[in-house]
Amino acid sequence: MNFDLKEEHVMLRDTAREFAQTEVAPSAIKRDIKGEFPADIIKKLGELGFWGMMVPTEYGGAGLDTISYVLALIEISKVDASVGLIMSVNNSLVCFGLEKYGSDFIKENYLAPLAKGEKLGAFALSEPEAGSDATCQKTTAEKDGDYYLINEIKNWITNGQSDDYVLLTVKIDKSKGHHGISTIIIEKGTPGFDYGNKEDKLGIRSSDTSSLTFGNCKVPVRNLVCEEGKGFNFSMDTLNGGRIGIAAQAVGIAEASLEASLKYSKERKAFGQRISDLQAIQFKLAYMAIKVDAAKLLTLKAAAVKDAGKKYFKEAAIAKLYSSKVAVECALEAIQIHGGYGYVREYQVERYLRDAKITEIYEGTSKIQKIVISRAIIDEK
Repeated sequence: MNFDLKEEHVMLRDTAREFAQTEVAPSAIKRDIKGEFPADIIKKLGELGFWGMMVPTEYGGAGLDTISYVLALIEISKVDASVGLIMSVNNSLVCFGLEKYGSDFIKENYLAPLAKGEKLGAFALSEPEAGSDATCQKTTAEKDGDYYLINEIKNWITNGQSDDYVLLTVKIDKSKGHHGISTIIIEKGTPGFDYGNKEDKLGIRSSDTSSLTFGNCKVPVRNLVCEEGKGFNFSMDTLNGGRIGIAAQAVGIAEASLEASLKYSKERKAFGQRISDLQAIQFKLAYMAIKVDAAKLLTLKAAAVKDAGKKYFKEAAIAKLYSSKVAVECALEAIQIHGGYGYVREYQVERYLRDAKITEIYEGTSKIQKIVISRAIIDEK
């Protein structure tokens, strides 16, 4: 087993690292305070080819593998997990599903602009009463000739106000349970499609989150992404890849926490010596390093299994579950190591903790990941 990265992976990682440090880092604190969407940064990331990293070049993507995507996303998320989240949603939740399931019409008219960085996508599954239990969808699509009339509400939608296209799960046939769920892509500005207020969140504040409302929203039948009744399977498949993205985001936060702690502990002096010379601090740093390494390896393993064309839902769930836990733990330790300075914005580690917590919640809570993992290992035996 070879743990060395290929030359192209190293080059891609270093490109992402340099971009994060020069373009993302300078405004990260300000954008967090103001809840300001990073529009200019998003545009530049699109121009770099980071918006459709795994999409084939024929549709405007970079044609890279999942390992490349993970390495880039870790570097972006180390500096600002909000930007990492926006990148993850467009790549994992939107482009992936359109490329795998979409018709030629869908790929040419929607996937290509998203992959090229010309447009931004959102994935709308959650509802006020349908979070972890995604089968309880209430958003409906009633067929009317060559159109669907869509009604109801979605909430907790990332990129919810800044998106251009939304992948929307709807119930076309209520009598069939989850077999009646389908997926439709909708353009911003479609009559009957509106946005709720932007949520004022604990973390990931530079990424906008809002509800979406639909009142007799008229969408062409040709915007159906996969065949009727397959929307639930589409969403679950898409979320599997999304979990690798969230794991990478969490690894980035954990790495940032460790690096900040190392730097501060070498500079801060107490009792006549650097606090990095104190065994209590050394043990904290050691365990942080172990956890970060383990989380990164699990995430890269999930990416490698996906790239090999094998089933990867168990590996994705394991990576997401463990990495999100590590992100929270490392951010907490970083604050403790920084002492009072860890509680103020200037030293950034308080933001790492606020950003880390959501990685245990979205794209399947930690409890959901345990269900996925347990079912997988029981079925294997």
